[in-house]
Amino acid sequence: MSTRTKAGVIGLGAMGHQFARHLLAKGFEVTGYDISRECNERAAGIGVNVVPSIADVGKAADVVVIMVATDDQVESVIGKEGLLAAMKPGSVICVASSTDPNTARELEKICNAKGVGLLDTPVVLGQEAANNGTCTCFVGGDEKALEKARPVLASFSANVMHIGASGGGQIAKMINNLLLWSCISANFEALGFAKQLGADIPKLVEAMKHSSGANWSLSRWGKSTGKWAEKDMDVALELAQEIKQPMPLAAHVDQLMKSIDQEKMKALFK
Repeated sequence: MSTRTKAGVIGLGAMGHQFARHLLAKGFEVTGYDISRECNERAAGIGVNVVPSIADVGKAADVVVIMVATDDQVESVIGKEGLLAAMKPGSVICVASSTDPNTARELEKICNAKGVGLLDTPVVLGQEAANNGTCTCFVGGDEKALEKARPVLASFSANVMHIGASGGGQIAKMINNLLLWSCISANFEALGFAKQLGADIPKLVEAMKHSSGANWSLSRWGKSTGKWAEKDMDVALELAQEIKQPMPLAAHVDQLMKSIDQEKMKALFK
């Protein structure tokens, strides 16, 4: 065990807890931290070495996975009094949080100046995949850093896919969610129409799995609403504004998703 990479997890909530659990199951020593006492206690209960500060995670780990909510939180975790205050040269930080691609690029420069690698490693397929250890992990950044971090990422991911330079992982997740939301809003409209016509929705959805109308969100209809992707859509549209890229369909889908009544979405299956 002493020759194996020591892992750290910052953010031990719903997703981060599962990452830590899979790492432990694969034989990694796992050190973790969360601002929530409840999350820390839950993580300690499965064998995570919970420490009192972010820097303490950096001291203990060779590869640290960050799973927090916002760009500002990611920057704070990594900043002067965070991981960079303690991590050894040659160690790697993996940002599993969804961020602006430009945040990933700026943080990579800051980390590299300290001899620490930084990868943007957002995951897709949702909570169920995190629970099962079958996420798809999109990776942006240096291939040498990925070589070191890959066993950690593979512990909770069925696919670890290098997309390209820093920011590439975040772009891939953003595009994934643009396509996902387009499907969700189309499914909601089509199934609502079908129900008004008297269709048996569960049977219709099952039939669609074997047709050209099949899509991932339809196959999981009633299990997930996709509301968790809202921040990613906002970032995508903001970036489109910055580079003056017309995104009329994405803008319309964004408004549709924000207007969908979640209870009505669930009720389609009743």
